[in-house]
Amino acid sequence: MERIIFIETGTGIDVHGQDITKACVRAVENAIHYNSMPGIKHYLPEESLHNMRVNVKLAVPADKELVDIERVKQEIPYGTVTVELMDGGMATTSGIILEDKDDKNDLMYIVNASVEVGY
Repeated sequence: MERIIFIETGTGIDVHGQDITKACVRAVENAIHYNSMPGIKHYLPEESLHNMRVNVKLAVPADKELVDIERVKQEIPYGTVTVELMDGGMATTSGIILEDKDDKNDLMYIVNASVEVGY
């Protein structure tokens, strides 16, 4: 990315089911759904949202191979999206195992996201 214009951060949690992708998607949603960038087009080449670059960084507490990166990318509506996975986040107890929620154990996953927007 040549220039970063905006950085948004968020947190996502999957309390039951141990679905790390769900926690990642929620972290990205949390980062981008409380922000508006009305002037962004004027900073992009050719004033086109299609020229926007978005780099999503996710700190995950579980096996990174379990993250469905294509599903995470679907949360970003414009531009070219890359996803970086790194160690981080948290796996902690939910305090209960709920079989009807597909729990395999009592862990909940907490993921941190940083969404960089630029060109």
